[in-house]
Amino acid sequence: MQISCRSIKLLFVGSLLSVTTLNAQVLTSKQIDSVAEKTLATFNVPGVAVAVIKDGKVIHSKGYGVRSIKTNQKVDENTLFGVASNTKAITAAALGILVDEKKITWDTKVTDVIPEFKMYDPYVTSEFTVRDLLTHRSGLGLGAGDLMIWPDSSTVTKSQLIHNLRYLKPVSSFRTKYDYDNLLYIVAGDVVARVSGITYEDFIETRIIKPLGMNKTAASWYRLKDKSNVIDGHAPYEGKLLPVGLSFGEVANAAGGIYSSVTDMSKWVIAMLNGGKYGENLDKKLFSPAVHKELWTPQTIIAGGNPASFSSYGLGWFLSNVNGNFQATHTGGLSGIVTQVTILPDLKLGIIVLTNQQSGAAFNAITNSIKDGYLNIKGMDRIKTYNDNRLRNEKQADEIVAKTWADIAAAQKANTAKPEVKNFYGTFKDAWFGDVTVSEVNGKMHFQAKNAPKLRGDLTYYKGNTFIVK
Repeated sequence: MQISCRSIKLLFVGSLLSVTTLNAQVLTSKQIDSVAEKTLATFNVPGVAVAVIKDGKVIHSKGYGVRSIKTNQKVDENTLFGVASNTKAITAAALGILVDEKKITWDTKVTDVIPEFKMYDPYVTSEFTVRDLLTHRSGLGLGAGDLMIWPDSSTVTKSQLIHNLRYLKPVSSFRTKYDYDNLLYIVAGDVVARVSGITYEDFIETRIIKPLGMNKTAASWYRLKDKSNVIDGHAPYEGKLLPVGLSFGEVANAAGGIYSSVTDMSKWVIAMLNGGKYGENLDKKLFSPAVHKELWTPQTIIAGGNPASFSSYGLGWFLSNVNGNFQATHTGGLSGIVTQVTILPDLKLGIIVLTNQQSGAAFNAITNSIKDGYLNIKGMDRIKTYNDNRLRNEKQADEIVAKTWADIAAAQKANTAKPEVKNFYGTFKDAWFGDVTVSEVNGKMHFQAKNAPKLRGDLTYYKGNTFIVK
């Protein structure tokens, strides 16, 4: 009965949206409510918070849905989410403060601050700068080495992580190609700590978060003083939505640790719109206009997209042109959490969307539905567009998974002579990932990573010397 009532309500919401989204008018708060509620239902997201900043003022700030399907407590504008990689902009700003104080420059060599820093290639090591830490052009592949920080059970320390960078082989030449990474932002956080003389977490909390009045925000989940209004992340698994745990431990804070609300993040966005200034009369500043300009200056070209536009990465921000307007944005993703911060300074507009389900389509649908009105983009139903894309992508993914398991089953059936599994038992070593043990547990062949206790599972024979772990 509850499902039927909700369906009727959503049909009504949908009828409202068919009017509001097609007329390309700036959405009112009630219309944003409708977009958010329909997004929750369409993308199976338990909770979301949305804020809109225009002309230096917060004109919408609200939560929707629930913090966790375990408690069904409501999301509000002060509910805390992991902002994930939206932390990177604050890490870049922290370095900018140190640049203003002339303690470093953007082009200070990393080895001048961290003598033990070493990449795979000696030349890259000698030339690597603070700027290079922030711009995803190191030559490392997408997500290289992330298994040193994920999942949250990882025991790899920051010192070990910095040491292990030397074992990660590049996939492209230095400074030639964009490939997103997390580890070098962790190194950037260590630069902040070594140069300032206090921890990275203390630095951003005392020099950025506290001055802006982001009173409920902390550098990580572990540092939150009050966890009474915090979300659980959620992920779909075998057709059901399940709460999931944390993604990273404290080591990864500079890459994606911050927990915040749309209320607090609005203060950060307003400061960015004001060039780093804040306070009642904008008489205080986090950093100089020169640093602000550098944060939003393209550093690394991102290939693809519309050739008539541009797409690049600055220092902690994705930069692009949208209908002739400069846009600075970033997304963030943790297990069961995705977020998006979007700023169009020409329009004095900021949009923040925080969600507790890992559907990027959801935050894109909300952000672009709001943005369309300010850009006078007409005739777009963003929720339908992103949902159609999502369903198509999920169908393709399901087909790939089904084919993979069918291939495995066929190979297992054809292989009548299976190897003696005990021949594969033992401890295997990798320079950066660490030790992996293959042994018998409860009568089954079992995989266990030493540095990541949650990376474990039973092994099933596939073919040759290949096994499947699940």
